[in-house]
Amino acid sequence: MESFFSLLERRVDECASFLCVGLDPHPADLHAPTAEAALDFCLQLVRQTAPCAAAFKPNVAFFEVFGAAGWTALKRVMEGIREEAARLGKYIPVILDAKRGDIASTAEAYARAAFEQLEADAITLSPYLGRDSLEPFLAYPGKGVFLLCKTSNPGSGDIQDLMVEDEQRIVTTPRLTLYEYVAHLAQTWNMATSLGLVVGATHPAALARVRAAAPELWFLVPGVGAQGGDVEQALRAGLRADGKGLIINVSRAVARAQDVAGAAQEWRERIWQGREKVMAERQNSGETGLPASFPAEIADGLLAAGCVRFGEFTLKSGLKSPVYIDLRRLIAQPRLLAQVAAAYLPRLRSLSFDRLAALPYAAIPIATAISLQSGYPLIYPRKEVKEYGTRAEIEGEYRPGETVVVIDDLATTGGSKFEAIEKLTAAGLQVKDVVVLIDRQSGASEALQAAGFRLHAVLTLSALLDYWEKKGSVASENIAATRQFLAQSRS
Repeated sequence: MESFFSLLERRVDECASFLCVGLDPHPADLHAPTAEAALDFCLQLVRQTAPCAAAFKPNVAFFEVFGAAGWTALKRVMEGIREEAARLGKYIPVILDAKRGDIASTAEAYARAAFEQLEADAITLSPYLGRDSLEPFLAYPGKGVFLLCKTSNPGSGDIQDLMVEDEQRIVTTPRLTLYEYVAHLAQTWNMATSLGLVVGATHPAALARVRAAAPELWFLVPGVGAQGGDVEQALRAGLRADGKGLIINVSRAVARAQDVAGAAQEWRERIWQGREKVMAERQNSGETGLPASFPAEIADGLLAAGCVRFGEFTLKSGLKSPVYIDLRRLIAQPRLLAQVAAAYLPRLRSLSFDRLAALPYAAIPIATAISLQSGYPLIYPRKEVKEYGTRAEIEGEYRPGETVVVIDDLATTGGSKFEAIEKLTAAGLQVKDVVVLIDRQSGASEALQAAGFRLHAVLTLSALLDYWEKKGSVASENIAATRQFLAQSRS
């Protein structure tokens, strides 16, 4: 039997839409507080939006509130969707938003209710009870499951952002967020291509991290519209390499529109056009040097926070520069600081080391944020030796013979890196790699390589310039002056 996600992909292709229409009959939207009113509300919504809906997602809570009559209404809504799809000669999948999760015997009853009584095509589930709580649902051929991973609500971080130890060794990093761990588990559990993930558009950085953990899975993405998530950011973070792999749920922004059919069509076009824009950016990446995973939100945030300024500046190296990058300003931007720290993690996970070694001063808050997100222990070499107390040159716990990876904010000529590496090696530590947020491309990579060290950068100044130029975020004369400066630095 064809898998649910294969059928979903076919529907996405035929209607050129990633729009999932949420069926949430809020009491305030009904002409009367009854199950019959909820049924009428949803059936009208289905009829007006079916041509451009990639899927429908009825939320069971708004039906269960009416008791037995509500359950009957929900069943009738499911039938109405199938009837409307048949009238159009199409298959339109229905995702039951139930968020179930219980022990296996209870899960079997939930699965029968969802897939046999209501005949849903897919269901949302909680992964909290583990794989055996999912197996009754996964046993149904052709049905799909979307696991809650990183949800769109403001309080999702209370539990989902907790750092966990990977005792099952399914990933190489020693610690990771709970939602990333769920994504990795789903990737390994997806034996019959029946598993997807729920990831909110309100957390684009987390969405990108989940995509990195589960590059092949389909995502159900709530949080745009009334919750304020940005469509283009969600697409940039969540689209698979093939330009598919997600559907974006919109509920109130469609249901409460004066012209429901028109609103659904506008959302369909907005999402699809955003997808085309993101894919065009990726196709042009060979010309611009921008990777598909380019952290656009960080690039925008650095400019907005004044971390990058244009004019005439003298650098520590003595070079005169038309651009000044001051990442010490990140300490006043906690959300941006967290995003920057997260952007280091893919580079760090490819390296072998025992501890992070942050260079004072700008890199210390960055490395602290990295340590909090990853669990990597942190030390730092002092700029000046204390003349009191322990008179330590290196703060933090370490053992001679350990390998440390140097964390810094920028790389210009490499001078400050060599000063720190000398202190670290004098203490018996080994250094092989240096990781920075931005490589200014002024000779640091070459100098470090000649000395036997490897430089890894999240971003290069050239890539940032290319991005800001395409967006029109920086004046063309500043872009040109900075590019000329880079060319002179390389010559």
